[in-house]
Amino acid sequence: MSTTVIIVIVVGAAVIFGILLVAARRAKARRDLGEAQVDAKRDDVDFHRDEAAKQRTEASVAEERAKRKVAEADLHEEKAARQESDLESDE
Repeated sequence: MSTTVIIVIVVGAAVIFGILLVAARRAKARRDLGEAQVDAKRDDVDFHRDEAAKQRTEASVAEERAKRKVAEADLHEEKAARQESDLESDE
């Protein structure tokens, strides 16, 4: 009977060890998944910040182009006014 008890104790310990091992693996898998999700969210945040910076840069460039176009239009208007006054003075 003592051999049977020893075998039952050893098998019980092996089962408990197996259950603990499975639980530890699941916990590690959950932690790994959580870390991957956090990394993905951080990457998403970085992407959106980069996109916002690009959009701001494009907006600044467009604003500068618009200012240049206005200046060019003003210059053309001045040239037209000068030429018109030259025509009137020639008549």
